[in-house]
Amino acid sequence: MKTKLHRQVIVLGMVSLFTDIASEMLYPVTPIFLTAVLGSSMALVGVIEGIAEFIAALLKGYFGNLSDKVGKRSIFVTIGYGLSAISKPLPGIFQNIPVVFATRVTDRIGKGIRTAPRDALLGSYSDGNSGAVFGFHRAMDTLGAAIGPVIALILLNIYPENYQLIFIVAFVPSIIAVVFTLMVKDRVVSTKDRIKKNYFEFLKSSPKSYKKILLLLAVFSLVNSSDVFLILKSRDISESSTLAIFGYIFYNIIYAVSSYPMGSLSDKLGKRNIFSFGLLLFSLVYFGFAFIPDIYLLWVLFALYGIYAASTEGISKAWISDTIPDERRGTAIGLATLITGICVMIGSFAAGFLWDKFGSQIPFLISAIVSLIIALLVIVKR
Repeated sequence: MKTKLHRQVIVLGMVSLFTDIASEMLYPVTPIFLTAVLGSSMALVGVIEGIAEFIAALLKGYFGNLSDKVGKRSIFVTIGYGLSAISKPLPGIFQNIPVVFATRVTDRIGKGIRTAPRDALLGSYSDGNSGAVFGFHRAMDTLGAAIGPVIALILLNIYPENYQLIFIVAFVPSIIAVVFTLMVKDRVVSTKDRIKKNYFEFLKSSPKSYKKILLLLAVFSLVNSSDVFLILKSRDISESSTLAIFGYIFYNIIYAVSSYPMGSLSDKLGKRNIFSFGLLLFSLVYFGFAFIPDIYLLWVLFALYGIYAASTEGISKAWISDTIPDERRGTAIGLATLITGICVMIGSFAAGFLWDKFGSQIPFLISAIVSLIIALLVIVKR
């Protein structure tokens, strides 16, 4: 089994590192900016997140399939990261809810264009080490997710409550990421091997193992709402926006440190086993957030949540990559992200509504119970 990573995997890792420095400067700040500064309701936060993720999901599906048809993936990587970069500073210039919504959607359009082609490209540069490849990429991605909020906190410490400045500064690392995309090269798929099928034809002819993975991801995504709700719950518990962001930073540090080891471990023990372990951790974390007594337990929950993410997110893509040949990989990953994105949208709508109507405990408790049932079914039905 190969352990050495291809140069292109490292380049794509650098792209994600700088993009996530920019994106994660804004991700924990945006819901606080919406609610504390612009006066948004929790339900509206859920609506914005849900719609943004839905649009991203639709485009992930389309551009994954398109990249298989044209046999090129790097062009979609550059365009996608470029669009996300352009959207970053706008809320710092125009401070109102419609602009935040529009920029969030534009950022997700960029993500929708690039994600499936990029992941298919990562899969093409793996050789018996897909877990390590996707684990490394998630590690770089998440390292950026830890650095970004630290920069945001430093800026907030120097310029208190100046959320607008953070949106503008985030433009810098996102441009560096776009420069790195110009170094990304395709691994050419021969013309005769290129997929000509639409999604319905592809799904009909796809392996049974892929369909099972798809069903698993879809059901779980219905109870896996946006992480902004964890940030807002943490703020409510700690009564501090700064501590809430620190918790999110800590989660991303654990996620980044764990991703490559968990990916490598999945190459040895199997993606299904590690993924099941991740679902159990998710259930435990959400039970904790439902009944959390004080701020000290927050750090334990965020640490476990980081290990959960390392055990599922990159590994699910590696799992699909192992199941599907290179010429159909963009379509396979695109379809999976399309379906899970729609389910996350529904889950975010539901979580925001339940929070407003019944309090925060109910959505967390529902997610914990359902994810535990799914994990047990995956373990039992091998």
